Amino acid sequence: MQQIPYVLAIAGGTCGGKSTLANRLAEAVKKDRRTLVFHMDDYFKKDPPTTVAPITRKVYVEHNSPDSLELDRLYSDLREAWAEGSPYELVIVEGLFGLYLEPILERADLKVFVDLKSDERLVRRIEKHMASGQTFHQVTDRFLDTVRFRHDELVEPTRWRADMVVNGTLEQNQAVDLLETFLRVQMARRAGESLRATPQEE
Repeated sequence: MQQIPYVLAIAGGTCGGKSTLANRLAEAVKKDRRTLVFHMDDYFKKDPPTTVAPITRKVYVEHNSPDSLELDRLYSDLREAWAEGSPYELVIVEGLFGLYLEPILERADLKVFVDLKSDERLVRRIEKHMASGQTFHQVTDRFLDTVRFRHDELVEPTRWRADMVVNGTLEQNQAVDLLETFLRVQMARRAGESLRATPQEE
């Protein structure tokens, strides 16, 4: 019987630690498990829609709605990666809408929400986008005008779909180690293997 990949879906707010968690888990597990990571940011439309801020009425390019994603391409790539007989044992998909989009939600074996206070996420966002050339006011205006409202509308409610909520301050908690151990156990069971020590313990 061909093996079916284990699927981990990760969601959370902007600059909350989703990509960091996904990448660290993949780095830890890929030592002995074939792993593939999908970042939803890689599927933004080249010609994204716009949105009107609900209070200031300013117009912004929309990157905080599923409408901004090439969903057909994302779903096609995911179906290929997590199909029975796929070469991968673990498929990780992370993004704002990791627990919002039904095809991902229905297929995920484990659903994780990365939580981080909005003020810390804003600070991270300022640092990230100013490093790429935006001004302080460009970053903060956009966050206050649109991003926080989209978060409350589309992202925050999905935490209740999660099997686990982890702290986005990944430098100060054990979420990666705990999730790595859990994933290894689940993949071993799926493969019909006896549980064995991780590479670090051998």
